[in-house]
Amino acid sequence: MKKKKVVGLTGGIATGKTLVSGFFEDLGAIVVDADRIAREVVEKGNPVLKEIEKHFGREVLLPDGSLNRKRLREIIINSQEKRKLLNSIIHPAIIERENQLVSKISEGIVIVDAALLIESGSYKRFKEIILVYAPFDAQVERLMKRDGMSREDAIKFVKTQMDIEEKKKYATYTIDNSNGVEYTKKQVRKLYEIFQK
Repeated sequence: MKKKKVVGLTGGIATGKTLVSGFFEDLGAIVVDADRIAREVVEKGNPVLKEIEKHFGREVLLPDGSLNRKRLREIIINSQEKRKLLNSIIHPAIIERENQLVSKISEGIVIVDAALLIESGSYKRFKEIILVYAPFDAQVERLMKRDGMSREDAIKFVKTQMDIEEKKKYATYTIDNSNGVEYTKKQVRKLYEIFQK
């Protein structure tokens, strides 16, 4: 395959997006990971972190001046307004970096993996979008198990994102990650073959 194909990949919290992008990578796709970029843009000394501090105060910083993710998460779980504010600070920097990374790739299948692809409006950049799906209850259970959250907090956290059923409307392809890893892997393989044509 000589030409470049760029596809957006999204999902909801704890639907298995990282698992799926890992499978794509194993098959030979190049993954541009928005979560990784999001961590980079808020590193110490970065203008994005200064902007977060300006709007959220010193309480969202650890004593060493780096971001206190736990504290910031508590704030945005409980306030839609603060969540929107945070996204308005972070998203432009993430999208700019994604675009830079994608433009450096000249051939192959490129998967841009971003949890808030639809919410941020950046889905409009892609002709095709893959949604990693798991039902709401599965998201809540996985979050409780993975992050040690209470059911109440897990429900709240899942609800900070657009409803997974609503996201289906934006998807070109849906990978159902609620029936075991092997079934998920099989769907990824099938899609990868489609992208290679």
